[in-house]
Amino acid sequence: MTTHCRMAILVLLLASLFRVPAAESEYLTWRNEKNSVDADISSWDLLKTLESISEATGWQIFVEPNTKRSVSTKFKGRPADRALDLLLGDLGRVLLPGTNGGSPRLLVFRNKEKDATQLVRRARKSKAIPDELIVTMKKGKSVDDLAKKLGAKVVGKSDGLNSGRLKFEDEEAANAARDALRDNEDVASTDPNFPVTEMPVPEGTGAPASPNLKIQPVKDGEGFVIGLIDTGVQRQGSGFESFLLSGINVAGEPSFSADHPTHGTSMFETLLRGLASFSEEGTGSRVRVLPVDVYGPNGTTTTYEVAEGIYQAMQKGAQIINLSLGSDGDTPYLYQVIKSGSEAGRIFVASAGNSPVTTPTFPAAYPQVIAVTAGVAPGQLAPYANRGSFVDVMAPGTSVVSFNGQAWRVNGTSPAAAYISGAIAGAADTRGGTLSQAAAAVRRSLPPPPPQR
Repeated sequence: MTTHCRMAILVLLLASLFRVPAAESEYLTWRNEKNSVDADISSWDLLKTLESISEATGWQIFVEPNTKRSVSTKFKGRPADRALDLLLGDLGRVLLPGTNGGSPRLLVFRNKEKDATQLVRRARKSKAIPDELIVTMKKGKSVDDLAKKLGAKVVGKSDGLNSGRLKFEDEEAANAARDALRDNEDVASTDPNFPVTEMPVPEGTGAPASPNLKIQPVKDGEGFVIGLIDTGVQRQGSGFESFLLSGINVAGEPSFSADHPTHGTSMFETLLRGLASFSEEGTGSRVRVLPVDVYGPNGTTTTYEVAEGIYQAMQKGAQIINLSLGSDGDTPYLYQVIKSGSEAGRIFVASAGNSPVTTPTFPAAYPQVIAVTAGVAPGQLAPYANRGSFVDVMAPGTSVVSFNGQAWRVNGTSPAAAYISGAIAGAADTRGGTLSQAAAAVRRSLPPPPPQR
């Protein structure tokens, strides 16, 4: 045996002696249907743990900002409640039921549950709804006829945009239809449809309400109309209703709870606070709000319904479109509706997203949209807020609204966007000039903080 061969064998023997067995992958497995959880975690931080819980359960999770914990645990077959004990340790937690058919909410905090304000973004980015397509037809062509040929069901239809939301038997059928429609002379475009999840629900403060906005609606002259694309708005029989126009329901009749305000109700009142802040005191306002419900009785909606809500709002005369909602998904269908509206002089305002990242949220990231992030003080970004380069303006991230005589608090970039929409309308209504001039003035007044290095 040559010296070279002996050295090679020795190297292999030494390698076998000192080889370290590969560590098993860390995991968290949550079987909701069996109320059984397995975990093998040695070194996860709290945010990664909460992201994984949210992804596995579908819960919306809010955590107290700057909360830290190193998670190291291993168990099998534990019920969900005991699993949370092992994962979260001595941190406080409250699991609340979902509202309007939406997902349950888990609040994680050090001291008080009201401090759990930072939304934990699920680990997985939004994906297009796999068994659906948005199909826009050319003039004179029918989406119903096309759906029959494809074996699809029309689950949404826009006569004005001549489009349909088509649902197929499965993802494979949707993909086959997309391929078949590429050269179809009757089809103008085929686009993906993305889910838009529910938004933060207002929390009761336990304090009596202070509903005085120091602004009253006036009837003389023609004012600006804000299209509020959101959940339904409850009518409480208060003076606020004088600012409301008759609403539009895009996704069916909503079912309201008498126990708490909806997200749309909270955004409506926040719009009015922004309106009052940028209006001249004592002048009154001709601005009106057109509520457009794109959720109906559901806890979620899609970009198709959002686009239809925008279109119908513009058809009813809305000059400002407030979008206190968003998705990671970018679909050309929604963008084209916004682009056309912007070219016609409409102003679009949208929330930047409740996650401390720089990745884009749509529709806020479209160039025709004023993207609003949330602050906790002048020049100070809220710890939960998106800080991406697409952000145009920063507004207060907390709004206290009135519902049934009680005060409710809602946090996030949603109220920040609503505040800006109201502010633009108020500035244009009382100070004259165009909406574009008013928007520019408001943006100069409330700039975003400088980019973090």
